[in-house]
Amino acid sequence: MPTELKLPEVGEGIESGTVVAVLVKEGDRIEVDQPVLELETDKAVVEVPAAVAGVVKKVHVAANAEARIGQVMLTVEEGAEATEAAGEPEPAPAKIEPEAEPEPEAEPASDAAAAAKAEDAQGEEAPKAEEAAKAEDAGEPEAPTPEPSPPAPSAPVGDGPARLIPAAPSVRRLARELGVDLRDVAGSGQLGRISAEDVRRYAQGGAAALRPGAMAIEPAPLPDFSRWGETERVPMSKIRQVTVRTMTQAWATVPMVTHFDEADATHFEALRQRFKKVVEQAGAKLTPTAMLLKVVAGALRRFPAFNASLDVEKQEIVYKKYVHLGTAVDTEHGLLVPVIRDADRKSVVELAVELGEIAEKARRRKIAPDDMIGGNFIVSNLGGIGGTGFTPIVTPPDVAILGVSRGTMKPVWNAERGEFEPRLMMPLALSYDHRLIDGASAARFLRWVCQAVEEPFLLTLEG
Repeated sequence: MPTELKLPEVGEGIESGTVVAVLVKEGDRIEVDQPVLELETDKAVVEVPAAVAGVVKKVHVAANAEARIGQVMLTVEEGAEATEAAGEPEPAPAKIEPEAEPEPEAEPASDAAAAAKAEDAQGEEAPKAEEAAKAEDAGEPEAPTPEPSPPAPSAPVGDGPARLIPAAPSVRRLARELGVDLRDVAGSGQLGRISAEDVRRYAQGGAAALRPGAMAIEPAPLPDFSRWGETERVPMSKIRQVTVRTMTQAWATVPMVTHFDEADATHFEALRQRFKKVVEQAGAKLTPTAMLLKVVAGALRRFPAFNASLDVEKQEIVYKKYVHLGTAVDTEHGLLVPVIRDADRKSVVELAVELGEIAEKARRRKIAPDDMIGGNFIVSNLGGIGGTGFTPIVTPPDVAILGVSRGTMKPVWNAERGEFEPRLMMPLALSYDHRLIDGASAARFLRWVCQAVEEPFLLTLEG
């Protein structure tokens, strides 16, 4: 009998994606767990497997089209009827056009999704809002929409069609009850998400703030570049879109400061050369980044404020008891940040093996969305490319990020010998959220990292 294969959930908070490729055609026989579709989300390109075996009777999606979670991908004929059904050609696959009003894209971190859920749940004192939220939680449709599923798309916000209103249905209902236009409300949540408290604050005459993703001064309209020569416009990939949104939001909301220091990496590099054969036997490369992950994991245990997040709405600091480290990976499709979990509990060899595997998956666009969420702190190493220093941007809900540049040989004064010595110096840059971290704390953190690089035995002494 025919079975409709619908697009399943491919990651937390992901509602839709762009079809990169359809891996099957009508008449093909497929097996359970066989990849049938490649879907590009905000975080990565994922393969979507088949949930049943049979013969593809009809393909409902096309490459470069938008697809939503729950949308029908394929019609598959299962069982004994599959052979007969396979001989009946079907019309060419229909191209799925993007909806006029797409929902807001997924937020890039599990912490962001958790924050959004918290915002939806808190502050529902108004009786009408409570009844509306309960009704929607129970699956009742929102008038005048006749069908409760799929969820109603968000309305555009701002001056252009590309702007969205990131708010839950219960928050939209509250806004209608209070007579508030959500387009005029600035969201305080992750990536500008509007909470119930934001709506109430605005209804009570609260001060206006920046709209989601907006800067203090809106950018001027672009000129017509074709006046001066030939141009080409290329649509942004999902990865680039989320990078633009996340970096804009981070720059607009986090007061960042960058502290610089240098570590004498002479012994550090000598150890790497000495033990790289041991790591190669485990099937990986002993890179400076792998060793630095171990150092940073120790530093986060030593300085818990750098392993925390700010909950501004609740006026609380969230200290995390785990150490999950993100590491920036340069790919031809954009910057990806896979996460290595429990880095403080793993050996340098284990970190090197996992880092090599997850970086390769990122470059091949085979990394799962869950592999890129839940990190606490990012290490970005540009030393393999070059440069003497840079200022990395903190990505909320993290409060700090470490930038590493290329080490160079420099003459360093040895006071005991009374002479200059050639030493391999590694430039380090620590950007931090000044709302939580003071300058002195940042200096101590980065100096500890430098000392651990200079004297690796420090990790054994202090953990």
